[in-house]
Amino acid sequence: MKRRDFIRSAIIGSGIVMNQSSFAQQAASESRAGDVNRKRVPSFELDEVMIGELQSGMAKGKWSAVSLTKKYLTRIQMIDRRGPKLNAVIELNPEALAIASALDKERKSKGPRGPLHGIPVLIKDNIDTHDKMMTTAGSLALAGSIAPKDAFMVQKLREAGAVILGKTNLSEWANFRSSHATSGWSGRGGLTLCPYALDRNPSGSSSGSGVAVAANLCAVAVGTETDGSVLSPASYNGLVGIKPTVGLISRCGIIPIAHSQDTAGPMARTVTDAAILLGCLAGPDNCDAATAESAGKVQTDYTQFLKRDGLRGARIGVARKFFGILDEADKLMEGAIAEMKALGAVIVDPADLPTHGQYGEAETEVLLYEFKNDLNAYLANRGANAPVHSLKEIIEFNERNKAKEMPYFGQDLFLKAEAKGPLTEKAYRDALEKNLRLTREEGIDAVMKKHRLDAIVAPTTGPTQLTDLVWGDRDTGGSTTPPAVAGYPSITVPAGQVAGLPVGISFFGKAWSEPKLIELAFAFEQSTKHRRAPKFLRTVDI
Repeated sequence: MKRRDFIRSAIIGSGIVMNQSSFAQQAASESRAGDVNRKRVPSFELDEVMIGELQSGMAKGKWSAVSLTKKYLTRIQMIDRRGPKLNAVIELNPEALAIASALDKERKSKGPRGPLHGIPVLIKDNIDTHDKMMTTAGSLALAGSIAPKDAFMVQKLREAGAVILGKTNLSEWANFRSSHATSGWSGRGGLTLCPYALDRNPSGSSSGSGVAVAANLCAVAVGTETDGSVLSPASYNGLVGIKPTVGLISRCGIIPIAHSQDTAGPMARTVTDAAILLGCLAGPDNCDAATAESAGKVQTDYTQFLKRDGLRGARIGVARKFFGILDEADKLMEGAIAEMKALGAVIVDPADLPTHGQYGEAETEVLLYEFKNDLNAYLANRGANAPVHSLKEIIEFNERNKAKEMPYFGQDLFLKAEAKGPLTEKAYRDALEKNLRLTREEGIDAVMKKHRLDAIVAPTTGPTQLTDLVWGDRDTGGSTTPPAVAGYPSITVPAGQVAGLPVGISFFGKAWSEPKLIELAFAFEQSTKHRRAPKFLRTVDI
């Protein structure tokens, strides 16, 4: 039996798959009368420490890449594997310490490569690494499978000197398996918990990346997004998340949903750290044709746009139709808008998208078509030794392994996608044309041109909901869809909390406007400082 087959068989047949229901049961039982609501989490030397501080500490000899790696690994063992059992990390990199040691030697002999030299980073488990870690999208169907080469963005992380600590759990298949799924759950990884209230949902699909950064299990992390999968978990977990223009970061080596919307993106505790990571990830790649459009637009250093007075004179439009989900969240948004005005911004209110809510069905149609096409192409590149080779084979695998793969929800989206034809079909081409027209020239571009805007703002999401393995996720509102469908950039920044649960505000705009959005987001963040570290409560303390 080959090593890959042995690992895959062992994972499916043994207790390595975590008891998903135990997390919710534990949170519920521990919150009964008489129990203390707060989980005991020991203080951590690197709590809320930024990349710049870590680099300064290494330069002064206070820390090294090895010591930082050891500290984060210990933190993961203490509160991710034990303690609150956040379950954010699906797999640790057995070579992390060796990589860190080599980087320390290089620092002494040559100096640091750049701002990420020796910095521990976690990446989502749908991003290929050709090392001793698997790439599975959280699915047992790919258990034991090693990617044939690094994703292009992983190459860039390694070249920048980052220490890849491991991979994060996610909503299985990036939350595109069932229309009634629970975010943060995967067949391979189990259920990830929100560190602000353990019975609440961390959102997805970049659940583990969001929780890991929020709980200080790493310095920064990488997530991926098709619609909301970076921005929503960033909002729920009190983080900064950047969903860049499609084509700014290569998707080569990332398990796909849809090429018209997919992108990787930074997740960090500050705009500064997110900007540092974005500069290391961005850049053209011959393997991904979409990145050709970034020529002359991509930056190697986005920290040059971190301006405290970035809102002075900026024209900010308010997309009012995204308000109204929750009164308390709306109050936070009103406070944020008032703060922007006080900082010198010109507020245009309302500045609603003319096509608001007109393309939901078309988006779903495009995603179904592209998922089948793109996933089959990706699996073909995994080679003959891959355990599955098509969407059809994954569907069959899930049916054979229902107890492990489908204990809570099914695979209706898989079945609908498998029924779709090629991308030459008129239904697909019409839906894609409608999507781009309504979100670009008749949507974001139109309202920004009409009001001469620098950006549009709206609530990223409402506060997180209770995790529900029966009904799945509930809609907490939000503004992620227009920039996602358009392929345009969006940045979420903490805007405050409702009952101790974070709520983010998004700045979004035209294609390739990352520099301006970073400038605006940084000015808002520095003035408000709404980021609060999680308290690891068992349930919301009202």
